Amino acid sequence: MAMRGVLRPGEIQIRVMDMKKARHHYDHILGLHEVMEDSEGRVYFKAWDEHDHHSIVLAPSDRAGMDHFAFKVYDDATLDVLEKKLIAFGIPVSHIAAGVHPKSGRRLSFVIPSGHTMHLYADKEQIGNTLPHSNPGVVPDDGVVRGANICRLDHMLLGGINLDECVKLFTEVFDFDLSEKLVHHEAGISLAVFLTCSIKPHDIAFLLQPEPNRFHHASFALESAHDVIKAADRFGKYRVPIDVGPNRHGITRGATIYFFDPSGNRNEVFAEGYIHYPDTPLLTWDTTQAGPAQFSQDNTPRDSFLQVLT
Repeated sequence: MAMRGVLRPGEIQIRVMDMKKARHHYDHILGLHEVMEDSEGRVYFKAWDEHDHHSIVLAPSDRAGMDHFAFKVYDDATLDVLEKKLIAFGIPVSHIAAGVHPKSGRRLSFVIPSGHTMHLYADKEQIGNTLPHSNPGVVPDDGVVRGANICRLDHMLLGGINLDECVKLFTEVFDFDLSEKLVHHEAGISLAVFLTCSIKPHDIAFLLQPEPNRFHHASFALESAHDVIKAADRFGKYRVPIDVGPNRHGITRGATIYFFDPSGNRNEVFAEGYIHYPDTPLLTWDTTQAGPAQFSQDNTPRDSFLQVLT
């Protein structure tokens, strides 16, 4: 597949209220790698198989939630093309100079219809995954894969308003596909939408909420459903608060566990799911099947899953 334009979720900045506890959670328990701390006390992490300098930023705060999320695009020229498309769509764009965000090139910043702040960037310093580029092999250096064996930042689910406008933005401006959606079986309105710029079932999703700019979860990819079970063992050992799981979604077919960091931000570990191609039909669920759409192994919807956001 010739991927150009928007490539993937590249970064999310999460607010935490106790940095010591947050570091222990994201580093020791999850196994992400801390790569730096900046002068404002923000701490930066990457998963072992990500080449870019970081994908997770923890920002000290007095409240939980998300400050911004960012997608990486193919090259600098793509930023100019997308800026024109955003303006034509009616979204004002601000410019962030290279270096303002550490190890990152220039960025476009804007607020999407759901109320969330989104960045686009083309360049971020690459520090690799310990495997060489020539004859790399398949196993990284000792101690690189640890904790829950997280491979990468996979996707994020955001809560907010104007879901149909978000779909228009991501499909018309960013060339995403709408892969799946959940609609109310009587009113027909969209309650959740899932969008992809890759062959994954989703790279970002939105959940209808009465308020804008809410954060549902950041999801971390594991290699297999077996790794999800092993992660559950680890979360039990360290008494990590579990929301749901282990289970499997009907939507996306991903194996999953939802759990909370010490500040109350929801995390997910996610594996498998189907392959999406540009000709894959849109899959639509309605609320008569809300249980299996959410969690297909026990077919039971959870109020907390729809109502607890930061």
